[in-house]
Amino acid sequence: MAGRNPRHIGSSSSLTIVIKLGTSSIIDADTHKPLLSLLSSIVETICKLRALGHRVVLVSSGAIGVGMKRMGMRDRGKGLSAKQALAAIGQGRLIALWDNLFSQLEQPIAQILLTRGDIADRTRYLNAVNTFTELLSMGVVPIVNENDTVSVSEIKFGDNDTLSAIASNMVHADYLFLMTDVDCLYTDNPRKNPDAKPVRVVEDIEAMRRTVSTSTLGTSLGTGGMETKIIAAELATGAGVTTVILNSLNIASIFPIISAPVEGDVDENSLPEHTRFLCKENPLGDRKWWILHGLHAAGDVIIDEGAYQALTRRDSGGRLLAAGVVAVSGSFASQQAVRIIVRRRRRRASLPPLPYDLARSITETLFTHSNQNPSSLNSSGTSSPTTFALRDPYPNNHTLLHSSSTASSSYIESPLLSVTAPATPNLLPSLSLSSSIASLDPLSRSNPVSPAMAPITEGAGAGGTLDENGEGREGISWDWEEVEVGKGQANFNSSEMERVKGLKSSKIAEILGYSDSEYVVESITLRVVTASS
Repeated sequence: MAGRNPRHIGSSSSLTIVIKLGTSSIIDADTHKPLLSLLSSIVETICKLRALGHRVVLVSSGAIGVGMKRMGMRDRGKGLSAKQALAAIGQGRLIALWDNLFSQLEQPIAQILLTRGDIADRTRYLNAVNTFTELLSMGVVPIVNENDTVSVSEIKFGDNDTLSAIASNMVHADYLFLMTDVDCLYTDNPRKNPDAKPVRVVEDIEAMRRTVSTSTLGTSLGTGGMETKIIAAELATGAGVTTVILNSLNIASIFPIISAPVEGDVDENSLPEHTRFLCKENPLGDRKWWILHGLHAAGDVIIDEGAYQALTRRDSGGRLLAAGVVAVSGSFASQQAVRIIVRRRRRRASLPPLPYDLARSITETLFTHSNQNPSSLNSSGTSSPTTFALRDPYPNNHTLLHSSSTASSSYIESPLLSVTAPATPNLLPSLSLSSSIASLDPLSRSNPVSPAMAPITEGAGAGGTLDENGEGREGISWDWEEVEVGKGQANFNSSEMERVKGLKSSKIAEILGYSDSEYVVESITLRVVTASS
């Protein structure tokens, strides 16, 4: 059957369909009254789908809007507690409204309220999956919403588009319909740009992002917009769910869309206006999808390129050895989820290499400030730590200077740079190769983003050496970047992992006094990461 999820559950003649309705499709933005005519047509469509043997899940927003109407409020306020109170007032009335409408057609419904905590806990997640499965097998239409009353801002789904994508994965849906107030996805906001063109079929979401503007915002009552729908489509298609953006006024268009073939030539003009995101042919398994998208990461584990390459091999089992860890960020406990971030090289595209003379002057500055010179070395042959100032050769770019044998690194800020020179042997002009972290926000991490890089001369060019221009033998200059590549579950807490990073597995028991596993992170699920240029 058209659009079937490779992980489809149920009979061969039926589909599992998730329909998500935003607040703008349920509540009038001005009067806050329910849009009864539209809601009635939605109920009729769902009941017809049920009569055809399909299983349907409805994800419904609107609790806060209904609560505002009940309390006669024009504004939902800015405080979290006020919104939670309105959600508590409105949720009961919202589910009563749905029950009244569905009862007219004798269709039983059930209410399911979820939070991020329910999804992040594996046992509670599986219990919710079992509940969904049982309800659908009984012919019931589950109506899903976020439990705003107990959700806090740090662990909220953020919008019901994301919640609908998670629900789609939980029921192994074949289709996810994201109902909105426009006909489809456009290249630009059609309300502001009359030349905006519709986008009918999307195979590659990343490629689509480069040509489509998604800056439209949701309504005053809603929390989402077109961008959140694209994120939901990305999550759902990765789970094998064909995702469709459709105008809620054209809810009956669901029937020809699910009947149209997905493969082969399709006359798009013969179908109602909509945008269809094609599902992945090889979706992630349920557990891997849950780890990647369901878990809330408590910290970061930064690995080197060698460890990342090992993880990409099928025989890795999604397990990480301590030897591949170069840094740990955040505070997390054993068995909590962590982000896996790879530190990798990329060719420097925007900045020229530091001139050889400037690199030499930086080296000399390390020893000449505060009356130091290359001869003022201590007994171990290293210089004492000192602070120096110099001008940023690239005043609009933030870079990192790295020593060749210490675990210290310093941000350079423009135009006057204050850098602490570590106690190191005499530094060479290899400092002319710096590591860009412009894409990272240093304030977003509780710990340094990474330790000092390995000697910059290693792998700087084809031969691993630098010429007088600070480039490799093939004239290649390198920047460094840190890219999130996936998630996994930590076998040790952040403090323990900090102590064993970079060590062989045989050293873990010696350092920590115990070793439950030779791997520091397991159940790693990787994203598809674009190769650096």
